Amino acid sequence: MSTEKPLSRAIHDRRATPSFDGRPIPFKDLRRILDAGLSAPSAYNLQPWRFVVVRTPEQKRRLRSACYNQPKVDEASAVIVACGDADGWRNGDLEEMLRMGRENGMPENYAEQAKAAIPAYLSNHPNIEMWLNRHVMIAFTHMMLMAEVLGYDTAPMEGYEPEKVSEVLKLPLSYVTVALLAIGWGRGADKFSGGRFSFSRTVFGEEYGRPLSDKPGDKADE
Repeated sequence: MSTEKPLSRAIHDRRATPSFDGRPIPFKDLRRILDAGLSAPSAYNLQPWRFVVVRTPEQKRRLRSACYNQPKVDEASAVIVACGDADGWRNGDLEEMLRMGRENGMPENYAEQAKAAIPAYLSNHPNIEMWLNRHVMIAFTHMMLMAEVLGYDTAPMEGYEPEKVSEVLKLPLSYVTVALLAIGWGRGADKFSGGRFSFSRTVFGEEYGRPLSDKPGDKADE
């Protein structure tokens, strides 16, 4: 795309797109969208996300059958299936994270602590799927906003059958499907803007129920 939106405008303008016209996305733009996701932060820098990009008509039709037959899966230029790998840290991610960290100045005592602490933490995590969802959704949001910055329309999707998605994409058993991001050019009218709750309804200062002031401790906080 020739003109990029400022991030503040992209955040304000973005709407879930109900229908796409099917035109293909240039690979260089798709790569920038994916790179935005790969640049997201994660605990210990473990980067537990995995993205499967679906673009061929045949595979989009198969994926659509796993998404309650929603037409936008077929219509989108690309659908990014965002997954989390529960075993990534066991299968080389931890070692690669430590290697990169050491190359970029990670103190050796930190590396040794992480090498012991991360397996202890993740192997006994009470809800590893929730942990994966938290991190994958940060990367997912990076990609969604980058697509908007580049001028594309998007539709984040949670309406799918995980087992069927795994079957269509031949996902490893350790992969958890978190969400799907359909990308392309919208067809027809944009979805209406549903509005957002007021600042005072959703943001508080210091504790629940206290308004947030521009000066901590003033009367508005009391």
